[in-house]
Amino acid sequence: MDDFTLARVLHIVAIVPWIGGVAFVTTVLMPAVRRHNPPEERLIAFHRFEAGFAWQARIWIGLAGLSGLWMIHRADLWYRFADPRFWWMHAMVAVWAVFAAMLYLIEPLFLHRRMERSRSPDRDFARMERMHLLLLLVSLITIIGAMAGAHGLI
Repeated sequence: MDDFTLARVLHIVAIVPWIGGVAFVTTVLMPAVRRHNPPEERLIAFHRFEAGFAWQARIWIGLAGLSGLWMIHRADLWYRFADPRFWWMHAMVAVWAVFAAMLYLIEPLFLHRRMERSRSPDRDFARMERMHLLLLLVSLITIIGAMAGAHGLI
């Protein structure tokens, strides 16, 4: 197996648990937290579960970023960023950058402290649910575009 193929395999292996985890958190965990906890306790309940996934997501996001960068470098795909037909390349980088910023910077440096001191945990939880849903939808559109684009369908 050559290094490009290995990078592609690692890239897909990283995407599946990362975005799959986002889908689980968004469509299963958050609705369960909302159904089974009073509004003022939802943030605390969510963070009890989410902590177990955050470290895994950091690993998958790091692996996805490194393998994606390697493939771009190795195959000299930089030109694709200048061509709008490869919109899905921009989308992959944008989705990765949003998640990387959230998990490596915003959550540990600011968001967790802010949530601990929240004056309206019910509104913060609802906002977090909406953001997770938006990020999941954008991620799925990106995956569809990337797979279709990589196979010459768009």
